[in-house]
Amino acid sequence: MIVDDVKITVTAGHGGEGLVTFTNVKLALGPTGGNGGSGGNIFLEGVADLGALRKFRFKKECKAKNGENGKPKLNDGRDAEDLILFVPTGTVCHNPTANKDIEITKIGQRELIAKGGIGGKGNWYFRSSTNTSPKQFQKGKPGEQFNLHLELKMIADVGFIGLPNVGKSSLLNELTKAQAKVANYPFTTLEPNLGTYYDLILADIPGLIEGASAGKGLGIKFLRHIERTKILFHFVSADSPSPIKDYENVRKELEAYNKLLLEKPEYIFISKSDTVDADTISKIKNEFKKIGKEAVAISIIEPESIKTVKKILNNLILEKNS
Repeated sequence: MIVDDVKITVTAGHGGEGLVTFTNVKLALGPTGGNGGSGGNIFLEGVADLGALRKFRFKKECKAKNGENGKPKLNDGRDAEDLILFVPTGTVCHNPTANKDIEITKIGQRELIAKGGIGGKGNWYFRSSTNTSPKQFQKGKPGEQFNLHLELKMIADVGFIGLPNVGKSSLLNELTKAQAKVANYPFTTLEPNLGTYYDLILADIPGLIEGASAGKGLGIKFLRHIERTKILFHFVSADSPSPIKDYENVRKELEAYNKLLLEKPEYIFISKSDTVDADTISKIKNEFKKIGKEAVAISIIEPESIKTVKKILNNLILEKNS
């Protein structure tokens, strides 16, 4: 189960207190209290782990450490370490107090969400010709505290689409550690399954049927997931009575929902190719060529065809990181 909506409270570290102290060394009498260290900041950082929000289901409060208090002999307290909260790419951080939204779109992207307090000054800072033995000091400033709403908008690099039971989940399991449910009946997938293939996020979208754009079948919400993907892998089953019609029906639903979906880069895969003979595969490919499309036959039990898919994915990784 993917956790995609959580509310947390973040509290940055408070600054340490300045110190009041004096030296007893002859000929060097005077204040020697150091300054307090700064409190830890809190950052969000994007990672490929799609389950990264799961840890916030029960850990609702995140606190950075406070800065160290000032020390004698003009030694300042140490600054506290920053606290890094790892979230999946595609996470939007809503901060209603600051009226600000931050979106994490890339792996390694780091954004400040709560600033630590500045450390207070020790009595050394307050010395002067008229105040040679100051007892003044400053307390550290408090760190920022916010109630945040973290929402995962599934920004998948590749979305697997097609009619129900065309082998999308099986391929996802083969390529990743998704462990999506697989069975030989329609609507096995009831919510999007996500997996990572190196730097790519793959999303297995539940099967679409005719009328999906009007809410039929598993509903329109899964079309929204497709809307957020960058590239489409469109699956048609080799054992279908009419693979080309299946393809066109799904495309019609995409168009009815949002015509821009038809402009996304697309790869067509003839899945379950091991269930039919070579002549049937050739016929299906020729049907797609007639409408100006190139289709690739694949089967999860044929290693060479899986290598073909991996080669496509590897090229997408190169394009993503270039």
